[in-house]
Amino acid sequence: MIHFVQFSQVIKNSSLVQQESSMIRTLQARLISFTSLSQTLCRNHGSSNTHVAGTGVMCSNLAVSAKTNTHYGIKTLSSAAVLSTKKCVPCNTKDLRPMTEEAANQLMPQVSGWDLVNDGGTLKLHRSWKVKTFTKGLEFFQEVASVAEAEGHHPDLHLVGWDNVKIDIWTHSVGGLTENDFILAAKVNGLDVQHLLSKKLSKPAQNSG
Repeated sequence: MIHFVQFSQVIKNSSLVQQESSMIRTLQARLISFTSLSQTLCRNHGSSNTHVAGTGVMCSNLAVSAKTNTHYGIKTLSSAAVLSTKKCVPCNTKDLRPMTEEAANQLMPQVSGWDLVNDGGTLKLHRSWKVKTFTKGLEFFQEVASVAEAEGHHPDLHLVGWDNVKIDIWTHSVGGLTENDFILAAKVNGLDVQHLLSKKLSKPAQNSG
């Protein structure tokens, strides 16, 4: 009788072990599936160093690389790198309208070195450079002209005092700024023109008194 009870207990224990093993395999399969999903989310959205509990996956903040906005019929990706790779749309595009000063200010950080100016109620992008010589200034304009022709969008170019290059960008057809202007400014920023520029620094202003 004792042997029979012991044998029954062994069978019972064996059954429990099999059930536990089955549960463990099921949990492992679900964990692997969840880990794969977590890794996919990390790759799709970008991350730094946040640990996904229970998975061993590092996934931070799920930050999107470029902020997307829409300004006056023009979809704008607020990234200098993205702007420089985009193409200007024709100036007679139906949805092309001048953006507000607030909208323009949101894009200004993406075109470093440029100033936002209000010229008699017309918003423009302005930037200036000091070149080595008058002819270097003309070479500078040739570089800019190549980009402008490729984009079908043309800035106002000024060579002042033989060594000061000044550029104003705005969309003449709408009387203000559009995304085209920021695209062109970003492309001008990407030009290799350092060999044309003067290395002399402007003297700091002297305090009177």
